Amino acid sequence: MAAAGSVQADPVAQAREALLERLADFRSRVVLVPLDAHGGLWTAELGGLDWICVFSDEEALARFAEARGEGDREWAYRRVVGARLLDGIVPALDFPCGVAWNAAGPDGMVLPPMRGIVPDTAALDGEAAA
Repeated sequence: MAAAGSVQADPVAQAREALLERLADFRSRVVLVPLDAHGGLWTAELGGLDWICVFSDEEALARFAEARGEGDREWAYRRVVGARLLDGIVPALDFPCGVAWNAAGPDGMVLPPMRGIVPDTAALDGEAAA
């Protein structure tokens, strides 16, 4: 039971705040984006949507490569600021695409192409849906 005068924390508001903090952190980071054989951004399809896989550092990328059974090959990558990825690169694609951060890691997170994450023009629940 809550003490008199104390305010119960709203778990939904707390989760929303935590998500916004992680999103702000991602937007300010320089992330590693693996490149495909043609020099484009490497993507993976999951659940009918393409995802650009990005990593916080080389160790996170190495964990991902090992999880895929591809730890012995060289992974070329490009460094990109998270905000540029979400605000410029994702909207420039001619297909809906989300971002998967640190896949195969304990701090992994997905950023789907939704309003509030990417510009409305690229959001599946925004102008892109029209």
